[in-house]
Parts: sequence; structure tokens; C-alpha cells
Amino acid sequence: MGSESLRLPEYIDSGTCIRNDGTDINKRIGGTLIAVGLGVAAASFAGRYSFRLWKPLGQVISETASKISAPSFSAYYKGGFEQKMNKREASLILGVSPSASRNKIREAHRKIMILNHPDKGGSPYLAAKINEAKDILESTAKK
Repeated sequence: MGSESLRLPEYIDSGTCIRNDGTDINKRIGGTLIAVGLGVAAASFAGRYSFRLWKPLGQVISETASKISAPSFSAYYKGGFEQKMNKREASLILGVSPSASRNKIREAHRKIMILNHPDKGGSPYLAAKINEAKDILESTAKK
């Protein structure tokens, strides 16, 4: 009778239910499992919908990106060297304006040559082009 008296409704915790076979089921855990299951199902349906929506949206984004000119994204000059270097190309190589003073040209040349000198592992071809750019800009520059 001692175990029978504990099964009476007064002695049962409000969050617990007793089955006929005597096992306890916590209603809170059951509710939590249902909520988690519904959350996973909602997330999977949202993911499926977004993947279906992304395909045409991705095409629109790639078309728009291809319309924008690529050089506008880069701060560097894209392209090879001209056969005969002109003033514009020389100023692009040194990173100064075509009408820069000799001091600015020399300072820019020095900074670039420190990074690209052949004795420090730089390319002899690039060093020659940098020197050529300096010579062209200095010949037309003001003191």
C-alpha cells in the first residue's frame, strides 16, 4: 500500500505524468523536443526556399558585376608596358603626376627601387623600366 499511496494525485509532481506501465515522462522535455523539431523543420524549409531563390538571384548579381568595369576595382595599373614609354606610362609606374617636381620623382623612384632592386631579389627588367620612367619624367620636370 505504501507505493500505491504515492501514485495518488496529491503526491504527483505537476510536471510529471505516470503511465500505466509505471514510467515517468517529463512534460517539459516532451514540449522542448517538439519545439526543437518544429524549429529544425522551419529552418530546413527556409533553407530550401532560399536555395531556390538564390539561383536566379545569383545570375542577376553575376550579370551586374560583369557590367561594372574591372579596372575600377583595382588601385593598380593593369596591362603591360608600351613599346616606347611615354610620359603617362612613366607617371603610372612611379605613382606621381606627370607634372611632378624632380624631388617628388626622385623620392618615388627611390621608394620603388628599394622594393624592386635586382640585388635584393627584384627583376632587372622592372628595374630598367623604373629607371627609364624616372629619366623620362626628370627630363621634362621643373626644378
